[in-house]
Amino acid sequence: MRMIFPNLPVKDVQASRAFFSALGFGFNEQFCDEATAALVVEENIIVMLMEEAKFLGFINGEIAPRDVTETLLALSCDSKDEVLELGAKARAAGAEAWKDPQDYGFMYGESFRDLDGHVWEIMWMDVEQAMAAQAQAGEGSAA
Repeated sequence: MRMIFPNLPVKDVQASRAFFSALGFGFNEQFCDEATAALVVEENIIVMLMEEAKFLGFINGEIAPRDVTETLLALSCDSKDEVLELGAKARAAGAEAWKDPQDYGFMYGESFRDLDGHVWEIMWMDVEQAMAAQAQAGEGSAA
């Protein structure tokens, strides 16, 4: 079984812990210390939030400036309502909206920048409706 550990630099680990706790996420204390918080997205996905000084020890070069988007972290949700709820929690905890919400009927998404400017996309998709829309689009292009 593979695991993934995305690593993100943060200015203040305790502030980041409070932010993601407000969104309903937990932490794996086995991998936490005063400069690191191990944010559990799910069993095999743990985002390592590291204070910038510690993060610099893992990279060559500098940390990307806040106005540069270095990655998009996309999280799936079980429903449009869950996207709306998580987006509201993120904004209430201090996140900035990043792009306008996208509503395609069969898919809905929002995005925000966390306290350190990292972009998180949250989305829901009805796979059956998406497949039907794709099939219908394919039929229309054959005509």
